[in-house]
Amino acid sequence: MIASLGMYDMSALRPSNDRFWSLIRDRLGFGPTALTRDADLWDVWQSKDLVLAQTCGMPYRKRLHPQVTLVGTPDYGPPGCPPGYYRSIFVARSDAPGRTEADFAGGVFAYNEAMSQSGWAGPMTHLGALGTRFRGHLRTGAHAASAHAVANGQADLAGVDAVTWALLSDHDPVTQKLKVVGATAPTPGLPFVTSKGRDPAPIASAVRRAIGDLTDKDRAALHLKGFVAIPKEAYLAIPNPPDP
Repeated sequence: MIASLGMYDMSALRPSNDRFWSLIRDRLGFGPTALTRDADLWDVWQSKDLVLAQTCGMPYRKRLHPQVTLVGTPDYGPPGCPPGYYRSIFVARSDAPGRTEADFAGGVFAYNEAMSQSGWAGPMTHLGALGTRFRGHLRTGAHAASAHAVANGQADLAGVDAVTWALLSDHDPVTQKLKVVGATAPTPGLPFVTSKGRDPAPIASAVRRAIGDLTDKDRAALHLKGFVAIPKEAYLAIPNPPDP
């Protein structure tokens, strides 16, 4: 059996995520004793042995939804978003003259990867509607790396998951070198999934109870507010922009 909470699992949060999974497993009554952290995410998401994993909305709608069962969506409470939703924020160097995302047209845009709702799809849909174009795109491999690429001058603007930004603000001083210059519209947040054919109801119940049973310290560290049901159709309705 496999469980993975790898989307928001920076090193400082691993003890809290371990305790979160232990609570889920105890309330569910089965599952692996430890989270999987050293496997390819696509292998995890598509495994027939998957009990619970968190994925991103774009992989879910483009490839995974016929292969997995949707369990529900954790609510991290980012500002300006309905429960279970999130958005991308645009960050630039704090000393840059631009005040809005459109002011950085013609520069270099940093993104984590093309199969990312918050790093690529959301920002490109938003910027495309503004008519904002860039002379180059820099793939960084991670939201934190995108933030660092802007801070060190490799890029002028980056799209970063608002939940990741909140976690970076807690743990990474790079955020002190950056400023937020805009945000996308909210979209459904990163869903929890299980293997195809597995009953999601007891898993959703276990997750919901585990969130309530977390210590205040762990809940605050993970920025967890609750667990909501967002229908598959809401994920599949999000547009897919062209690849870089």
